[in-house]
Amino acid sequence: MTPEREAQYTASLQTALDAGAAILRDGGTSEDAVLAVITALEDDPLFNAGRGAVLTWDGGISHDASLMLGADRSAGAIAGISTVRHPILLAQAVMQDGRHVMLSGDGAEEFADGTRLERAESEWFVTVPRLEALERYRARAVAAIDDEHRFGTVGAVARDRAGNLAAGTSTGGMTGKRWDRIGDAPIIGAGTYADNRACAVSATGTGEYFIRAVVAKSICDLMRLSGMGPREAGDNLMAEVAELGGSGGVIVVSAQGETAFSFNTSGMYRGRADSNGVNEIGIFSDED
Repeated sequence: MTPEREAQYTASLQTALDAGAAILRDGGTSEDAVLAVITALEDDPLFNAGRGAVLTWDGGISHDASLMLGADRSAGAIAGISTVRHPILLAQAVMQDGRHVMLSGDGAEEFADGTRLERAESEWFVTVPRLEALERYRARAVAAIDDEHRFGTVGAVARDRAGNLAAGTSTGGMTGKRWDRIGDAPIIGAGTYADNRACAVSATGTGEYFIRAVVAKSICDLMRLSGMGPREAGDNLMAEVAELGGSGGVIVVSAQGETAFSFNTSGMYRGRADSNGVNEIGIFSDED
């Protein structure tokens, strides 16, 4: 991390945060706020989602995303797509269609053909830094790449004036992933969950462990059934992920609008804003 790179990430996070906050400030829905944040980050090559997502072992693109609304727990998710500019909007389209919750691969692409969502050739999503990261990963030339390649997933959670919660997550997965691997991001209950009775959660990290711990749903259950706050519940689940051998983090907003971050890494790109004037951007673990 250099000062210049830190400034780039901070500016990108603030732009995305402002987009979501503006919608809520004008009386918009939590769903629209979450989509505004995530689509902005999907277009930003700094992050592992949309354009600039990490590459598969074969050098291809494979996007996963999910969206959930807390009012009625409606949800939509997609996995293994490569031609939709904003994967989170395809997840929304699946949710709005209502017949299924998750679509994957060729079927998800076929479903996208029936929408008006913007499409792009797979090559449009590929960036030079991701190509270089894949080369390093394949060659095992940089030992630290094993930690680096897992992160960058984008997500957002929001509560609107009506008290409705929403959560969304979008990712390119893991550098060098093979065999159509799917992580936690598109799995409702693991990487994304929203329930007006408790909270909304989005997760990032080593997805296999978040799936095994059912992280997002478990955080909401702890809050709803035991009365924990979002930070305590998040810390409990991140400790469980660590015990299993995984790392990463979560963002949480409660039914009352209390926000929290919890992560067991040296840092996590994050930001939050609320109607009381809070506006915070953080990267490192000592910025709480």
